[in-house]
Amino acid sequence: MGAGGIAMQRLLNLALLCSAILLVLSVAHAQQRQAALQPIDAMVPSRYDFGLPAWAPRPMEPAANPTTPAKVELGRYLFYDTRLSRDGTMACASCHEQARAFTDGRAVSRGVTGESTPRNSMSLVNVAYFPVLTWANPLLKHLEQQALVPLLGQEPVELGLAGKDAEIVQRLAVEPLYRRLFAAAFPEADGEISLATVVRALSAFERSIVSMRSPYDRYRYEGDADALSDSAIRGEALFFSERLECHHCHNGLNLADTVLHERNKAGEIAFHNTGLYNLDGNGAYPANNTGIAEITGRPEDMGRFRAPSLRNVAVTAPYMHDGSIPTLDAVIDHYAAGGRTIASGPHAGIGRINPYKSSFAPGFTLTQGERADLIAFLTSLTDEALLHDPRFANPWPKKETAK
Repeated sequence: MGAGGIAMQRLLNLALLCSAILLVLSVAHAQQRQAALQPIDAMVPSRYDFGLPAWAPRPMEPAANPTTPAKVELGRYLFYDTRLSRDGTMACASCHEQARAFTDGRAVSRGVTGESTPRNSMSLVNVAYFPVLTWANPLLKHLEQQALVPLLGQEPVELGLAGKDAEIVQRLAVEPLYRRLFAAAFPEADGEISLATVVRALSAFERSIVSMRSPYDRYRYEGDADALSDSAIRGEALFFSERLECHHCHNGLNLADTVLHERNKAGEIAFHNTGLYNLDGNGAYPANNTGIAEITGRPEDMGRFRAPSLRNVAVTAPYMHDGSIPTLDAVIDHYAAGGRTIASGPHAGIGRINPYKSSFAPGFTLTQGERADLIAFLTSLTDEALLHDPRFANPWPKKETAK
């Protein structure tokens, strides 16, 4: 089967998965449950108290799954519960660690079978502000859909729960705490424990992980002139200069050009090729990581990935969609060169001349002092309080996390 046929087959498989998702989320056993478990679709401004500063807009959320304190509490327990994996060894938190701004520190993540995912674990911080999710899937728009991928996905296997819907319910139902938490979170569904309510609670918790208190936030949005060092202030000027071009893909509230919130309800979505690879001299990326071209089948989409938020970027190494760049200093090298050159091996190629590369990655030069200033600015985006906030921490006693 040719590359086009493979892309179309993957698109068909994804369409089938989305259909299955909608079916799962619309299952109801009574009139009350029909209201509680209606399909995820329309987005509305959230009314949940995220603890946002006055300058920050509220995120949007599905009208069918409003964020509530009870759902967030339940979702936090589920997020850290290893019962949501085939063999009880992993949880959502295994690939999204709070101390790493909800990434995992690996180039790519591993599932319960030891199989690796093709991509780096994205941060969940401020995920509520993204209208599309993951690195390269323009079709995944809601956390309620995305949660089913690690739970049920088989290419690759992550948590490994495909075909185990009834077992999931049984595992959770024997926990007395869950009977209380599900009843509080989903009173309109009579506290039903199901895959649908599990993913809705997980999604509510993930939306609650909001970071708006970095030193840069205090300096730029709250007028605290002492929040940044002189070096970081100089680095900010470099970052937003036309000379470096960084801000074209990393801008606004979330320092990313894909965004959705109450002041921008239409949303903005963008994917970019930064010249990370050029395997054949004609723009090719590794076969298992071709960006949105895997979904669209369009040659010009080769190597196009979503620009991640740069919030907390100093603690989320390694970088890029495949974790192939280990440090911020090396990331700067990549962009300064206008694309990465790999001299030998299966991925050899000159990314700088990739024909699909974004015009916003032309390359630049920096002095050592300017490089230090730029890194100081990127470090100022770390919200230290978030990394230790008990609202997002593991709620289970240590003896229960290994179940």
